[in-house]
Parts: sequence; structure tokens; C-alpha cells
Amino acid sequence: MTDRRRTYIDIHVLQTVPPSNLNRDDAGSPKQAIYGGARRLRVSSQAWKRATRLAFKDELGIPASQLGTRTKRVSTMLAARLAERARLTAEDATRLSNALLAADLKVAAGKKAEESAYLLFFGRSQLDAIVDLVADRATELTALADDALTKAVAELPVRAQLTGKHPIDVALFGRMVADIPALNVDAATQVAHALSVHPVEIEFDYYTAVDDEKSREEDAGAAMIGTVEFTSATLYRFATLDVHHLAENLDNDIDATIDAVRAFLRAFVTSMPTGHQNTFAHRTVPSVVSYMVRTDQPVNLVSAFENPVRSKYGIAAQAALNLAKEVNRTSTSFGLTPMTVSTVWDPTSLDVIGSEQDRGHVAEATQAFGSACGLDESIDATIAAVRPRLDGSAALR
Repeated sequence: MTDRRRTYIDIHVLQTVPPSNLNRDDAGSPKQAIYGGARRLRVSSQAWKRATRLAFKDELGIPASQLGTRTKRVSTMLAARLAERARLTAEDATRLSNALLAADLKVAAGKKAEESAYLLFFGRSQLDAIVDLVADRATELTALADDALTKAVAELPVRAQLTGKHPIDVALFGRMVADIPALNVDAATQVAHALSVHPVEIEFDYYTAVDDEKSREEDAGAAMIGTVEFTSATLYRFATLDVHHLAENLDNDIDATIDAVRAFLRAFVTSMPTGHQNTFAHRTVPSVVSYMVRTDQPVNLVSAFENPVRSKYGIAAQAALNLAKEVNRTSTSFGLTPMTVSTVWDPTSLDVIGSEQDRGHVAEATQAFGSACGLDESIDATIAAVRPRLDGSAALR
């Protein structure tokens, strides 16, 4: 029997992007990695997580006050709330804010607004909870000298306000503060680096810009010249969501958990990093999106592309077939069979594959992916499979 308390949603995406530079390195080149002995295009997990996090907020459609923000300007934000709520001057609000955060976030105490030592992901409502600790005696506290103020607020449970009642996005994406493990929030989701399923070559776009106000009598040269690196690729993207861990981070609020799951399933699929977006207009939609609910462990299926795809019939179609074969291999060889699978795909897209042997495997793709669904239908089916397990009404499998 599988523990009912383990439920993962794996998201597998195949997506083709045109000439673009989604995520560049320190030299301006598209990020790359060697995999299967071949150079691949890579989009870092951080880049796609940020794009997903921004799209996730839009999908939830709830006020910003109920969500998190990531910044070093925690003290500045807290000071603004203290000034408004306790009617303090800006200088007094800053002193009190810095004193409250000095111990936990290493904000320098004093009159000048300082940044925290960490880029902290926290909820705006958590700042309001800190204000609640001192709002009734803020004037009294700010009348104290710096040393006395620091001592007076030292015993207040400031850290406790940052370690409970997390907003949905913090509960999902987590938080890490290396020096203060007590402030860490283990993420409920993991996102892999996206890799091209085939070898890539980096190309250069040489461009020029003309001065519109230059007369015909002047030289015909360009006012500016430059180059930008780019490549195009079919990417394999993978993320997994630990549904029960998300529920724990949200204090077992089932409705909030389901809202977060639904928003994440769509946001990860539809989001896109914005590197050089105006230059390349690279936003596309995936050719395959497969949601797999598992009760054993997450399974990244990137091994389907360890042998780089090279096909005269189209990279995306062959990649879809390879992905389906890997689904079936992991199920047969390792017993890692998904509880449910719901896939956005087009079975007729495999018709372009000319090999008679591969044509015989179209049924194998259908076995792995199931019937074709729309995105909304796939998300609904995945939620329907997951919710009973959160409610506790599903039998052990």
C-alpha cells in the first residue's frame, strides 16, 4: 500500500521556441549545458520560477496584500506601516522598524533606513502582524534611547510572525535564509532547469540602427551597431508539486491548497522568461503538457532525451514519442506508474514521423499520455484526482 499522505503532481512540458535568448549568462550568451555528450540550450530553474511566480499571482487573482514579496527593503516597508498605524514620524518609525528587525534580519538599528542582510520572501500580512506587537506602545518605545529600545523589543516574538501564516506564494515557492534556518520555508515545488532535447548552436544577430533625423546629404552609416546572441530549441521542462507539503505550509487549509495547485498548474505551463522579449517576441505555447499524479515519488523524465533528438521529420514530434516511451519504461521497469495522467497533446502530430517502426509506436504514445485534452480539462481532471486525497476520503492505494 502507498501512503495516502504522499501525493505529487509531475508536470512535463515540451515547448518549441523560435530564435531567442530567454536566459543569458554573464557574457550575454544563452545559457547552455552538456547533457548526453551534446551541448544543449538551458533555461535556469530560477528564471522560469520567477516567470511562474509572477504568472501565479495573476492566476490567483487575489489582492497583493494577501501575497508575498521578495525584497531587502523589509525595514522600509515595516516603517511605512508603523508610521501610518501608530502615527509616528518617518524618523521614529525607521528607528523602531530597524530595532524590531535587528536581531532576526541583521538590519542595523538607528535612524537611517537600512536594507536587510537577506533578500527575503515574506508576506505583507506578516509585516502587519509585527506592527500589531508594538502599535499600542509605539510612541513610548520610540522615546527610549537606542540601547534601551533594542533591549525593550528584544523579547518580542518578531521571528514567530515571519514563520507562520504564510501567504500562498511563499508556501508554494518556499524561502531560504542560510544563516537563520528557523526562517526557512521548505518549498512545496521543485523546478528543473529546462533543456533542449537536441544539440544547439549559438548564433549571432548583427543589427544596426539608423538616425531618423540624419539628412540625405550626410553619410549613410548607421548610428549604432551591435550583436546579440540567440538560438532556437525544443525544450523539455519539468516541475513537481508536493501537494501534502503545500497543505502543511498553508496550515492544512484545503481550499487554499487547491487554489494554489490550480494556479500553479496553469502558471508553470503558460509562463515564459522575458529575456530579450522585445527583440525576439519568443512567446509560444507548448506542444505537449502532461500532468501525472503520483503517490510514490516524483519522476523527471529527462532521460528520454539523453540521446539527443535528431530527426528530419521534426524535433517536437520525435521528442513527444521519446517522452511517451520513457513514461512507459519507468512504469514497466521500475513500477513507477502514475495514478492518473492527463495530457494536452495532438496525436496527429506524430503522423509526420516517417519511420515505419516509429509509426508502430503511436499507440505507445497514446498508452502513456491517454486521450488528448484541452488545458482546462487537464487541470480539472488533475484537481479531481488530488482533492479527495487532501480531504482524506480516498482509500489507500
